Amino acid sequence: MDTAEGAPDFHFYEPAKGHGLRFNPFKAIIAPRPIGWISTRSKAGVNNLAPYSFFNAFADVPPIIGFSTSVHKKDSLRNVEETGEFAFNLVTRGLAEKMNATSASVGPDISEFGLAGLTPAASRIITAPRVAQSPVSFECKCTEILQLKTASGEKVPSWLVLGEVVAVHIDKALLHDGVYDTAAAQHLARGGGLGDYFWVDESTLMRMNRPA
Repeated sequence: MDTAEGAPDFHFYEPAKGHGLRFNPFKAIIAPRPIGWISTRSKAGVNNLAPYSFFNAFADVPPIIGFSTSVHKKDSLRNVEETGEFAFNLVTRGLAEKMNATSASVGPDISEFGLAGLTPAASRIITAPRVAQSPVSFECKCTEILQLKTASGEKVPSWLVLGEVVAVHIDKALLHDGVYDTAAAQHLARGGGLGDYFWVDESTLMRMNRPA
């Protein structure tokens, strides 16, 4: 096929056959991604805290959020299966290093709150704790847990956990005339590579209204 003059010279690949690059570009392209800093509590009463970069919002009425977890990060999944609850905690630029500390691979009897020097705060509706240092937290009740599949219907070892937000906590310092200030909070987002992150600030703000 002829390539139009001035068109990009595309690198093409089929993921099942390999990308042919030094590093898989998939997560660097779907980026920056919001981080789901998910706190849960096991039936035994152990608090768990882990960051998930496969995370987003899926509905606003009622508000539903979700995160995807793979088999080697199963403490959060198991706790949600047992209790039906989890909390989302916002990761900001100032909490980046503590968030990273909670990604350590530790046993289910170890609480990442202690590893990162974070304080568990009591939630209002659910039993899972919030991160006291986080300026925004959502209390969630699980609505669905879906094991993901390939296009051919083969199950893969990844699960999408969806939950309805039943309570919201926002630091009042981030509310200006009743409007939440995303830039002031400096949300942290996951990039590509082994450890690339981005954060939001006023310099990157652009406003654009939808066509009438």
